[in-house]
This record gives sequence, C-alpha cells and structure tokens, in this order.
Amino acid sequence: MKSINAVRLGGAEVLPLVEGGKGVSVSTGESAGAWAAAGGAGTISVVNADSYDENGNVVPQIYKGRTRRERQEELIDYAIKGGIAQAKIAHERSGGKGRIHANILWEMGGSERVIEGVMEGAKGLIHGLTCGAGMPYRLSEIAAKFGVHYYPIVSSARAFNALWKRAYSKAAELLGGVVYEDPWRAGGHNGLSNTENPLMPEDPYPRVLALRKLMRTFGLGDTPIIMAGGVWWLEEWQDWIDNPELGPIVFQFGTRPLLTQESPIPDAWKSRLLTLKKGDVYLNRFSPTGFYSSAVNNSFMQELRERSERQVAYSSEPLGELVARYGIGARKREVFVTEADLLHIKGWEAAGFTEAMRTPDSTLIFVTPERAKEILADQVACMGCLSECRFSNWSQRPPEYSNGRRADPRSFCIQKTLQTISHAEGPDQAEIADHNLMFGGTNAWRFATDPFYSNGFVPTVKQLIERIMTGR
Repeated sequence: MKSINAVRLGGAEVLPLVEGGKGVSVSTGESAGAWAAAGGAGTISVVNADSYDENGNVVPQIYKGRTRRERQEELIDYAIKGGIAQAKIAHERSGGKGRIHANILWEMGGSERVIEGVMEGAKGLIHGLTCGAGMPYRLSEIAAKFGVHYYPIVSSARAFNALWKRAYSKAAELLGGVVYEDPWRAGGHNGLSNTENPLMPEDPYPRVLALRKLMRTFGLGDTPIIMAGGVWWLEEWQDWIDNPELGPIVFQFGTRPLLTQESPIPDAWKSRLLTLKKGDVYLNRFSPTGFYSSAVNNSFMQELRERSERQVAYSSEPLGELVARYGIGARKREVFVTEADLLHIKGWEAAGFTEAMRTPDSTLIFVTPERAKEILADQVACMGCLSECRFSNWSQRPPEYSNGRRADPRSFCIQKTLQTISHAEGPDQAEIADHNLMFGGTNAWRFATDPFYSNGFVPTVKQLIERIMTGR
C-alpha cells in the first residue's frame, strides 16, 4: 500500500480524506468535527439540519404556515438556525484541526438564502462550501463574498466546463477542489445525464482523467480532484495515488461514516447496514427532484416500485386502443383505457388497490384508499423544501409557484421521509427505517463483508480514519 500523504485543501495541510455530505440531520457537527479532529475535512449538511433548544433537545420542524410560500419561509429559517448550530458544534469538536465544510443541495428550496444565512451566523467556523444536485453557478460568488473556498460537485468534465466558463473563472483563487461524484456509485442524488445508461456503470478513471485534462487547460493542474462514490478501501485505488497523469487526488467517504459512533442515524439504520447484500442498494428515479438517486431497496422503495407498476395509460375520450370505459373517483368520471388494461385494473381493485390517481403523463396508478389519502395529504402539506418538486408540483418561482404540471403521485415527500427516518427512535425504529427512504452508496453491502465491522463493531470516526489510512 502506498503511503497516504497530506494535501493542501482550503489553505491548510490535511489528510486527503473528506467526509461526504448527507442532508437532513445526518451530516452533523459531531461527525464533521470528529472527522476534522482526526486530520481530514469534515462536512456538515445545511439541508434542514437540526437546531436545539436551551436544554439541548432537537427542535421539531413543525410547519404552521397556511400557504406553501409561508411554510417555505419557516423551512429556510429552520435550515439557517440548524446550519449555524451544526457549524458551532463541528468547530468545537474539531479542536481547530482539519477543515470544516458545509454541504448543500443546490436544488433545495431557498438554497442561496440558506447558505448566506448560515455563513453570516457562523463566521469563521466554515472553511469551504460544497454544492451539487444542479448547476450551482453562483457558488463561487457566494464563497467570494465570505472569503471561503468552494468545492463544486460534478459528474463529468462537461459539467465543470460549463460552470468554469460561466462563473468560476472569476473566482479561480478560491476554488479549493472539484468533487467528481460518480453517478453510478455515489449515495443520495446522482448526476446521471440522459445519455448515460443507469444500468451500465462506466470506469471512473477515464472520466476523472478527462476532468483533469480540462482543468489543466484552465491552469488548475494542481487543484485537487476529490473522488466521491465507490471508495471503500484505499488499497483498491493505489493507481490513483501520486499518479502524475491524474494530479492531486483526494478521496471522499460518504457511506462509511454512517456506521460510526458519532453518526446520528438510528441504531436500526446502522443495524440494517450490517445486513445488506450486493444489489440491495440501487439507482432509481422516484425522487421528487427528478434526479436519479441511490437508496436501500427496503419496503419504502418496493412500495414505490409497485405503485408505478400498477399503471395504465388513459385518455379523456376514445383514442386508438383506448376505448374501454372506466370511471374514476366517487363521481366515476369517465376515461378510456385499453381492454387489456381494464382487466388489469379489475385485478388490482380486487386486491384492494381501488383508488385511481392521475399522473402528469396521462396515466393512472392504483393504490389503496389509505395510501391515496396519505399521498394527497403530503402534497397539500408541501413546505417547499425543493426549488421545484414533481411530487407536489411546487416551484419557488413566482408568480404561480407551480411547475405547471400535475402533481405526481408516483413520487413522495422527501422532506417528510428523511426527517422521519433520521429521527426514528424507540422499539418501532426498525419498522420506521424499513418504511422510509434510506440513502446509501452502492458499496454499502460491504459493511457485511468487511472484517473491520465483524461482530457488529461500530468504530469512532477516529478509529475509522485510522483504519482507512492502512489501506483498508
């Protein structure tokens, strides 16, 4: 195993190990501070992070506004207070060592206001801004305003080229590094383009090499590239270390920090990680963001998949093969489906899936009355956690505050499910974890086979980093 040498990141010498950001109360100050204290770059998430009352208890994120716009204002306020709270904890836990980065989803509702609000309230505590899930052109401008480094997340050289030419070239001195997030292997939301096959992962080496060659044309040959997604044992990446063709490489770990003592996820989630098998984490496109995402194939994901499988095309009048009459809802509003699909519908209704729900694509899905009620309630309760949401049809763009399409019942309220799973506790937490969104990288199955985690061992962050530095 090659020696792992420190790199210069954000103006400081640190280990070439970055903690990947995981939103909604998962990448906390405790975890990030411990990672920085061990000599790396820790990451807090400012995507609706937890804040605390005077007794140290988590403040529940309860929304009282009558409209979506009012509720989004509440959400932004929660996010800013939570981000500041986590930055303070991370700073204290780090003991002044390493680096503390803040991560945000660019497509989060009010993302720019949240970033600026957190930076204002946590001056001097955050050393870098990491941002992905979209094209964050204004990231460099915001970083320059607060005098911190920035780390855009991209999945191709093409994406970085667009960002550089439009904005980043104006703040080149603060570009701390470029995160290459592998769109097939990383956890959470992924940057697969329409030309890339989600079922055919590409070798990351040529893609990162293409990114480096592009960066060299911009004078960025010495700017670190942070490899994110699929990194487990560094000994498997020896060819990347001190490789003059690739230049400075840093490695990001997003999934492995989930299973540490400082990780705030519930014990049931941690236990589930230790039982995963290869293929239990897979790419899907159910997210209300419209992006592909990588998640554990639990009951939550299975129900979403089955929901979409109980789907038929319909028309409001006879059209082609759509000639069979079918009545929707209590008033039995007439639509037309194919004769074959009418037989499917009768079978689904016999099994209890009696409620037909319209999608934006002129199709119907069939769910139980209880599920239909839950979907409608979640859509009505939308708090604008995304800049645009296909589940609720929310858009933060005035004047309509709508994406112009029908709300999509094939998706889900991402804020609700992530808040629920991240705060699950008590005897029912295993069931709660199974019925909510459980993000994870595609290598999460390796917890069950890695000897480091034998007999259910859960390390501290310090122990994990010491282990990673051995190559394993």
